[in-house]
Amino acid sequence: MANRITEILGIEKPIIQGPLAWLTNGAYAGAVSAAGGLGVLGISAGQKVAATTVEETVENMRREIRIAREITDKPLGLNIAPGNPLTDVFTQPMMDLMKEEGVGVAIMVGTFSADWTKKFHDKGIKVVFRAETPTVENTEEAIQGGADIIVATGFDEGGTVPEKVIGTFSIVPMIVDAAKGRVPVMAAGGIADARTARAAFALGAEGLFVGTAFMMSQESVLSPNIKELALKSNASDLLLYRTVPAYYRSLPGEIPDKLLEMSRAGATEEEIFEVQRGYNGMRDGMLFGDLSKGFASFGLGISMIDKIEPVAVIMDKLMSGIEDLL
Repeated sequence: MANRITEILGIEKPIIQGPLAWLTNGAYAGAVSAAGGLGVLGISAGQKVAATTVEETVENMRREIRIAREITDKPLGLNIAPGNPLTDVFTQPMMDLMKEEGVGVAIMVGTFSADWTKKFHDKGIKVVFRAETPTVENTEEAIQGGADIIVATGFDEGGTVPEKVIGTFSIVPMIVDAAKGRVPVMAAGGIADARTARAAFALGAEGLFVGTAFMMSQESVLSPNIKELALKSNASDLLLYRTVPAYYRSLPGEIPDKLLEMSRAGATEEEIFEVQRGYNGMRDGMLFGDLSKGFASFGLGISMIDKIEPVAVIMDKLMSGIEDLL
C-alpha cells in the first residue's frame, strides 16, 4: 500500500491524525500510529492545565511521547507552530526533544518557515506543512522552502477553519495543481468514511489528514458526553460564528449559542474570542465536556459518524475507500 506519503513518513497507510490543541495524548496518538497511520501529539497533549514554563512544556511532551512509545515503535509526529527563530522560545526545545525521543515528523501549522524547516531537516525530521488558509502562494513558498508534504485544508474542517470559505472539494485540486507534482498533497476537512476518502484521492490528494473521525474513537480524550451529543448531530446542527482568526463552528450549547448571537449582532472577532476564552474554551467544552464554559468544534464529517469505534476500525474504514488506488 505504498505511495509517496507512506515512503516519506515511513508509515504503512497514508493517513495522519490531525492534532487539535488539548485533544491528544500519548495513548491516542500511539493507537493511530499502531494502526498504520501517523499519530500526532498536539501542542497541549496530555494536559488539563496549560504549562507555565518552556521546561514544563517539554517534559509534559516527553511524557506523552514515551506513553505512545509503550504502545508502538512506529513513526510519530508532533505539532509545532514556529515563530521568528530569534524570538521563538518553544520550537528549538521541541525540536531537540523530537531528536532525543526519536519523533521523526513535524506538523508545521500556520505560517511556513524555511529557516525552521532547514533546522528540522538537519536533525533528520520531515516537515508536513498545513497552512490555516491554503493558497497558491503559501504552497509555492513551502515547496521552495523544502516542505516534504503539503496539507490542503478545506472549510469543511473543524477547529480553526480557513479564512477563505473554500470547501475541501475545491481547495484540494487547487493546491494539487499549484504543487505540480513536486511534493505530495494531503486532503483535510470533512473526510470521515470510505466515500470521502476516495473522493479526496479522486481530487488529486495522496493522503488524508483526519481530525473529527479519529476524535470520535474509543481512544480519543474527547469527553464522553460530547461524543454522545456529536453522535446525535450532523453538519446542519453545527453553529458557525466569527471569531479570531476567522471562524469557528460548534455543537449547540450555552456558550456556543451566545457566541453565535454575538456574531450575528455584529460583535468584533476579538470580543467573541474573549468570550470564547480563546483556546481554553476548546478545553472546557471538549476535554471537560462543559458547554456552559466552552465550545465543541467538529468538522462537517460529523454527519457520517454513527458510533464510537476503535481507532483501528476507523483506519480500516478510511483505507477501504483508497486501498485499491495505492
